Amino acid sequence: MNIEELRNCCLAIKNVEECTPFGEDVMVYKVMNKMFAFFPLNPKEYEHFVVLKCAPEKTVELREKYQGVTKGYYTGNNLMWNSVFIQKDVPDKIIVELIEHSAQEVVKKLPKKKQEEYNENS
Repeated sequence: MNIEELRNCCLAIKNVEECTPFGEDVMVYKVMNKMFAFFPLNPKEYEHFVVLKCAPEKTVELREKYQGVTKGYYTGNNLMWNSVFIQKDVPDKIIVELIEHSAQEVVKKLPKKKQEEYNENS
């Protein structure tokens, strides 16, 4: 997967908003005004990666299975966010699934009314 394919996967999420609140070199993706993914366009020290929200129990499994899944850069030391390196050992199909999972994790944390609003906007 390349950076443009990554962007297209993020844009495929229902009702997605693409923005740059951290500067023009960091792409951020939101649903219902809540961030579910972000990535630097020109990482200085690292290969291209995307930071995605994740269920904590799934985080542990992913980090054990793939070298290309590590703690989420810029998110502190928690199990809620992962950095997924797009050109390492994580298959493209899994990256797409993780992007979808990230958006779902954000939606399920919304108040019920917001969840209903999101689900109605199909």
